[in-house]
Amino acid sequence: MDILDLTAVELGRQIRSGQVSAVEAVRAALLQIEAAEPSCHAFIQIDREGALKQAEEVQRRIEDETLTGPLAGVPVAVKDNLCIKKQRTTCASKMLADFRPSYTAAAVECLVQAGAVILGKTNMDEFAMGSTTETSAFGPTGNPWNPDCVPGGSSGGSCAAVAANMCFYALGTDTGGSIRQPSVFCGVTGMKPTYGTVSRYGLIAYGSSLEQIGPIARDVRDCAAVLEAMAVRDVKDSTSVRRKGCDFTKALSEDVRGLRIGIPREYFDGELNPEIRDAILYAARALAGNGAVVEEFSFPLVDEAVLAYYVIACAQASSNLARFDGVKYGYRAGDEGELHRMIKKSRTEGFGTEVKRRIMLGTFVLRSGYYDEYYLKALQVKTLVAQAFARAFDRFDILLTPVAPTTAPKMGESLKNPIQMYAQDKYTVPVNLAGLPALAIPCGTSSAGLPIGMQMIGNYFQEKTLFRAGRCFEQMRAYKKPGLCEAIRKAESGSNSAKYKAIRKAESGSTKTEASGKRKG
Repeated sequence: MDILDLTAVELGRQIRSGQVSAVEAVRAALLQIEAAEPSCHAFIQIDREGALKQAEEVQRRIEDETLTGPLAGVPVAVKDNLCIKKQRTTCASKMLADFRPSYTAAAVECLVQAGAVILGKTNMDEFAMGSTTETSAFGPTGNPWNPDCVPGGSSGGSCAAVAANMCFYALGTDTGGSIRQPSVFCGVTGMKPTYGTVSRYGLIAYGSSLEQIGPIARDVRDCAAVLEAMAVRDVKDSTSVRRKGCDFTKALSEDVRGLRIGIPREYFDGELNPEIRDAILYAARALAGNGAVVEEFSFPLVDEAVLAYYVIACAQASSNLARFDGVKYGYRAGDEGELHRMIKKSRTEGFGTEVKRRIMLGTFVLRSGYYDEYYLKALQVKTLVAQAFARAFDRFDILLTPVAPTTAPKMGESLKNPIQMYAQDKYTVPVNLAGLPALAIPCGTSSAGLPIGMQMIGNYFQEKTLFRAGRCFEQMRAYKKPGLCEAIRKAESGSNSAKYKAIRKAESGSTKTEASGKRKG
């Protein structure tokens, strides 16, 4: 089997057994990046030399048995709003195009300690504000299933990279669906954990009360292993919680007998594409066939939740992004003679259209005279949404819902109508308002050949239940790769593949030299 066909956990097992080296895994990923990036543009930066050096060091530690975890030696990609010491962290914005932090995000540090090898930073919507990965200052990301379609956002680069076999898993962030929506658009699995499970230290904030860092991978088992490595109490993050029972991989029993699954009627309204509705209901029947109890119920406040979310998120964005003014760091416009003119011009030129739109909306709702009318009422709706979920979880263990009303739209369609783009978040933002965990998992393919996915929502700190149900379902259907992966494979083996053959030969020779040494078994 080709290295790139392995899941993260499978690759880790082969590295530990000596069948594959960490250096070989990195070289395979870098070769795939070179082949797929022209179509996808999933990365903002690629750290080729650094990744190979990391791999060599990790390989030595695996061989002397100081690294024994399931992810040791496995290449990962990191969304570019997570800080890595001395590496550019841009948030896909002109404002931070040259920012190099002096520290590393806690979540990334957890993976490094587990032996992960960081390939580079992935593309995203600017400051995570968007649903398409088109608002990046460095250009849009294409969907590996169809480059003319968006990969979703804001973690579109991370999801596209996983789907296109450019990495074995990736980190994303989810403020209103930014892990789950691009995961289903790209046909991969993504987990938004319970708020407070993963430290937000080193994450450049958008909506502080809403966002969480989470894993994106090819299957549920990989997501469980990655989250297990990151679920650590961090004193540097006041919202971080001390959790017990974070051994998520032990929950992958595939047994859903007696599991109570709720289907909220309001999530299956007329706005939902019939192909998506049918695929999710088929998944519900499949789970019922394995012993789960499935029942419909009413869940109010879906539409109200969207309105509340954008008021709260934009208000927090206005506050969080006020620091980017060109004075201490960030983009600074030319000398305007006066401080306030310099700040105004720097922010005007440094931020993109969507970011400025949300900053202005947030500033408006926080103004005196409007705070009570908008922001306070939005907080009240947030409380009502949490209460509605609490009532639902008195009856059910899991809620099964869509993630988006459509499959991945064409490039440019969503940006033409921002209000319509915001409205399409109605299935994901209630989870963030309540701080609940949710798992996005593929469940079919549309007639146009695009992935269809579904969302499993759990109660607070019930990620194990989600992993259990998700693992059960994914065993009923084979993982599908986008056509881009097969096209690259054919190009490498075809008659016009001199470039790929030369690279393979060169990489093979250097691998034998650099990765030689003691191997187990």
